[in-house]
Amino acid sequence: MVRIRLKRVGGKKHPFYRVVVADQRAARDGAFIEQIGTYDPFPNPPKIKLDADKVNSWIKNGAQPSESVVSLLQSQGFLPKVETPAPVKEEPKAAAKPAKKEAAAATAVVETPAEEAPVAEEAPGDDATKEDAPAEDAEEETTSG
Repeated sequence: MVRIRLKRVGGKKHPFYRVVVADQRAARDGAFIEQIGTYDPFPNPPKIKLDADKVNSWIKNGAQPSESVVSLLQSQGFLPKVETPAPVKEEPKAAAKPAKKEAAAATAVVETPAEEAPVAEEAPGDDATKEDAPAEDAEEETTSG
C-alpha cells in the first residue's frame, strides 16, 4: 500500500520533515516514490509547504495519508476537518482498585441469600411441623432422662 507520510531529515533535537509518498513497508527515512512537500515544526506557526496538484493526484490514486499527515492536510484545507468526540477521562488506577473490592463485596452479599433460597422455598406446612418437631424432641429428652 502506498502511504503519504513524513520523512525526518532535521538535525539532532531540531526536526525537519519532508512529506513523501512511499511504500508502507519502506523504512521511515528510507526509499520513497516522490516528495510532495515539507513541514518545519519549529517556527511559530509551523511552516507547511505542500504541492496541491501532487497531493490531490496521489490521494485520487489511492495513497493513504498517515495520522500526522492527515492533520497537516486538514490544516491546509486539503481534507475536511473532522470533529472527534472528546476523549473520556479514565479513572486513576488507585481509585479503580477500591471499586473492585466493593464489587467483590457486593457479589459476596448477593451470593449469601442465593444459598439460603432453597430453605425458604419449602412449603409453609413444612415450616409448621419443623417448629413443632424441636418442641417434641425437647419433651422426649426430658422424659427419657
